[in-house]
Amino acid sequence: MSDGLSHERAPAATPAGLLPVTDLDDSPLSAEEIAYGQASKASATIEAYRTDWQEFCDWCAREHHAPAPAPPAAVSGYLTALARAGAKVSTMSRRMAAIRFFHALQDLPDPTSPARVTTVWEGIRRVHGAPPDQAPPLMPPQLFDLVAATATTRDFRTRPSEPDLAGARDRALLLIGFFSALRCSELCALTVDNVLPHDRGRTLVIPSSKTNQRGEQTELVVLPYASHPDACPVRALDAWLQLSGITEGPLLRRVSTGNRPAPTGLHRASVNRRITELAAAAGHAEQGYSPHSLRAGFVTWAHLRGASDREIAAQTRHRSLASVGGYVRVQTAWSSNAATNMGL
Repeated sequence: MSDGLSHERAPAATPAGLLPVTDLDDSPLSAEEIAYGQASKASATIEAYRTDWQEFCDWCAREHHAPAPAPPAAVSGYLTALARAGAKVSTMSRRMAAIRFFHALQDLPDPTSPARVTTVWEGIRRVHGAPPDQAPPLMPPQLFDLVAATATTRDFRTRPSEPDLAGARDRALLLIGFFSALRCSELCALTVDNVLPHDRGRTLVIPSSKTNQRGEQTELVVLPYASHPDACPVRALDAWLQLSGITEGPLLRRVSTGNRPAPTGLHRASVNRRITELAAAAGHAEQGYSPHSLRAGFVTWAHLRGASDREIAAQTRHRSLASVGGYVRVQTAWSSNAATNMGL
């Protein structure tokens, strides 16, 4: 028997359709207005919000709630259902952000602010709160195991022992990712124009980042020469560019089955897949390395080598030195700790 409600999935808001077509007085939005609206958030954030909003709409349809404007009972009930299902607090926090975002797009009140919602949310955080998952650091010697696992040549019927472009790209990806300590999104967004020559290596220009989303100030990251050729990010970068023939556009790209560079750059999913595959090939599949492991590896390795948090933050561009320390707690818990010098 029908309950009179549609149980089909609510129409998903695609990145091209996040903004309403008209504003409150029914004046149509221009293509430029829509484009600028999409640029108000990082593309990865918009995609995550779109997915989260779809999940909320589906839940509301099942529970007979209107998703927008969402009543407090809908939001608090949704959070409770997520907590019951074992969702992480960080996941629920992002879902709330998506709900706020889509309500704001429609000039609707924030449905996450009523006391019923905030009280339930505070209880969930107290009961289910846990430290966020941290990517395991990928650093020497495991880093060099992954580098050694990259392919060097490919054999084609008419082109035997041809240099493997994907392997050259993977070596550049691993070594640049480690030495630069870039976030995965920044690594994927690098272009040839972002690489500047320097007598000690290369300087990477980061137009925008997580902490500089509007690009109001240019951020610089150094990519130094390493003493060992096989561990050098600059040599790996130069080799990739020379073999691929890339002179402009995206720096790190997909490689076709025919061993040719694609015109488009890498995405986070493809970086994650390559690191997972290389870790397995190197015998480190159980470590669970991810793209962020390269950044975590830089911080941890630099700290173990004696660099101060301030020196590390100069490369990672962390605004808070406490964030830097968060990467190395496990590795340094036994260093200079009174419990290890009790004389017992």
